[in-house]
Formats: sequence, structure tokens, C-alpha cells
Amino acid sequence: MNSNIIDIENLHKTYANGFEALKGISLQIREGAFFGLLGPNGAGKSTLINSMVGLVKPTSGGIRIAGFDIARDTSDALMSIGVVAQEILCDPFLSVYEMLAFQSGYYGLKNNDAWIEEIIDGLGLSEKMQTPCRLLSGGMKRRVMVAQALVHKPPIIVLDEPTAGVDVQLRNQLWNFIEKLHQNGHTIVLTTHYLEEAQNLCSEIAIINHGQIVAAGTTDSLLNSVKQNTLSFRLVSGIIPDGLLSRVLSSEAQKYILEFSDAKDLTNILNTLFACRCELENLQTSRASLEDLFIKVTH
Repeated sequence: MNSNIIDIENLHKTYANGFEALKGISLQIREGAFFGLLGPNGAGKSTLINSMVGLVKPTSGGIRIAGFDIARDTSDALMSIGVVAQEILCDPFLSVYEMLAFQSGYYGLKNNDAWIEEIIDGLGLSEKMQTPCRLLSGGMKRRVMVAQALVHKPPIIVLDEPTAGVDVQLRNQLWNFIEKLHQNGHTIVLTTHYLEEAQNLCSEIAIINHGQIVAAGTTDSLLNSVKQNTLSFRLVSGIIPDGLLSRVLSSEAQKYILEFSDAKDLTNILNTLFACRCELENLQTSRASLEDLFIKVTH
């Protein structure tokens, strides 16, 4: 069983104006997880991320990154984490390669050229490696920021809205590279407003609202908790048995929509219908989405 690589315990943050941004956040992230941290604007995501990387000092509570206390062992903790921030921050006069070499120096890394070239190639920056950052498109600058976060080979990568303003082609290339890193053992922490993207990528998710965790668990278990999976069909002949009437969400012109909880429940429903000699056509299933869960727990 994987140990927790990020451990947050009873974290509070109250700003000088009295605003309480975090209200007792406790969160554990497994080593090797692809973890999604979601929430509406102003929910506390940025404060939590900034606390994890030492930019915000919590009012109380604790954070351990790869076993290091962020307050006491700050340098070791920060060596274990790479952050892609929302804001695009690039030196306009340095080339892509120079920026990454400069970043390596920040971490005291020597002979890092081979890894820099691997990052550049993996992120599709090879043709731009000698280009000054001021001449890059917004999407390319976003890739450079990802490269900067990876330059010291951290086991944890935090991606704060990494695909904001990035076109589909660049987005797919970015995710292919991130997925490769994940497969090689990196822990990925993602914040995004693209809920479908999070649902497809993340194995575990936490949703924060008004400074509190309102839902957390594996993606599958959270989606199953919504219980809004539906089966739709047209009833050609037969009668819906009484035992299934409570499952019927709508019926119009012999077109029925029934709810089910999971695959086993769906099988039982179909077996019941067929046992009653119901003839069905145009069968379709629709699974609860992360958007359904998000709306449920944040409204």
C-alpha cells in the first residue's frame, strides 16, 4: 500500500483582514497518485496550494511534503515539489534553454543538460529552445513553465490550471507528457476548471468550498455516490414491473429513463425487465459526471 507523500492536518489560514480562507483542512495524497483539487473561484484552492509550496504561512495546522515539515524543513520540502503556477512568469530576454539552465542553478544542479533536453523534447519545445521567451505564444510559455517545474526532478508536480488558454493540440501534448511522468512514478496534483479533464485524468479527487473539504475519495467512488447513472430505452412491448417503478425518472411516449447505482445494479434491472418479457430498443446508459457531483456539493 502506497504511503502518503503529502499530509495536511487541520490547516487554518486567516488573513489580516479577518477573512478565513482555510477552515481546518485535512488531506492526504498518496505517493504516485494523480490527484485533482477542485473548487469554485474563491474556495481556498490557491491558498492551500500556496501553503503547500511555502508561499503562504498557515495560521495553524501542519503540512508534510515527502516526509518533510514545510515549516521546519522548508528547503528539503521544496526540493520535493515542482509547481506550475496560473500566472505566466518567464524572463523575456532569456531563451528557453537558458531559462531552464538558470533554473537548474537555483537548485544547485550541475551537469543537468541531458535532463533539460529530455524535458524540452517531451514538451515539444525543441524548435523553440533558442527562442527568447518574449517571442513565444501563450501556449508555448505555458509549456516552458511546466519545464521549469520539472528541472530539478521533483517527485511531486503541482499543476495549477496548466491548460488555461492552451489550444487543444498543445493541451493533448502536455497531458501526454504529464501522463508519462505519472507512469514513471511522479505524484501529480492538478487544479483545473475543466471538470471533464479532471474526471478523465485523476484517480483521486478532493473538492474544496468555502475553505473546507466537501468531498474526497477515488474518482469512481465519488461518482458512484452521486447515484445519477441512468438507463434509457423505448419500451416496444410489455409492462414495467412494479419493483422498478421507483427507479423511473421519466416516461413519455414509451420512452423510459431509469436510475441505477452501479454496474451490478444495472444488470439486475435489465434481468428483471427481460424476465418480465419486456422488449426494449435504443438502450443507452449515462453515467454521473464530475460536474453533477461538483454542483451537488458546492451549491
